[in-house]
Amino acid sequence: MSDVEDVLAVALRLSAEDRAAVAAALIQSLDEPEQTTEEVEAAWAEEIQQRLADVDAGVVSPVPWPEARRRILAAANGRREAR
Repeated sequence: MSDVEDVLAVALRLSAEDRAAVAAALIQSLDEPEQTTEEVEAAWAEEIQQRLADVDAGVVSPVPWPEARRRILAAANGRREAR
């Protein structure tokens, strides 16, 4: 038997109340972020620095907000706009 099958067999022998508690704990564990807030913020900071470096190096060109907004709205409505 696999670990999953073993755990399930044991869990199924629990009372309904205990099974509900186990199920709730398992579901809650799926809702918890895999990364901490600090890790997410650090990843975003790194991404921002890379994007700024790309702009500074001329790898990408910034798009003015009105044009970006128009493109976003067009994409949301299922249309792809030419750049």
